[in-house]
Amino acid sequence: MKKLFLICLTITVTQVSFAQGFFGSITQRLSFGLKAGGNYSNFTNADFDTEGLAGFHAGAIINFKLSENWSVQEEFLFSTQGAKIKDNLLDTTKDLKLSYAAIPIVLKYHSNIGIYGELGFQANMLIEDAKNSGFENFADKIDAGALAGFGYQFRDSPLKGLGIGARYYYGLMDVGKFNSSTVKPDFKNSTAQLSVFYIF
Repeated sequence: MKKLFLICLTITVTQVSFAQGFFGSITQRLSFGLKAGGNYSNFTNADFDTEGLAGFHAGAIINFKLSENWSVQEEFLFSTQGAKIKDNLLDTTKDLKLSYAAIPIVLKYHSNIGIYGELGFQANMLIEDAKNSGFENFADKIDAGALAGFGYQFRDSPLKGLGIGARYYYGLMDVGKFNSSTVKPDFKNSTAQLSVFYIF
């Protein structure tokens, strides 16, 4: 009976120690942060005249360290995208601005001198369609695409965690559909971003 008790106690202690080590390791690898910056977006493959549209993005970061040089990062952002639609006949433009809840997931490689590169995927959920543009309710609720970027993050105090990054997003889904036989509907989002971020 005493041997059985000792065996059970040993197993319990081992399991508790393993759990503490496992979850402790996860929490040590997790870090959180904030980011914000500017967007410059347009539509690709559009058969009507467009110009770039300035916007912004802001939100939160969750980073999971895989090794000394690799990490996976997920972000939860509010992002405005779209384009300026040109009317050559009237010589005017209209802002076709779309607001999204954007969720990028990227694999990042960090060099030993602070420079990093990233590749990943982004899903966008439409929050607000283009208001007062004449093109309301045309955009699909879901958008998705690929992204790539690079940047620099300080590794030493007192600026440790602060960084700047540039990223390009290329949409792989049609933005939406116009109820028109003269407009080709398979245009996609294209967005360049410049961000400042801080990882705690």
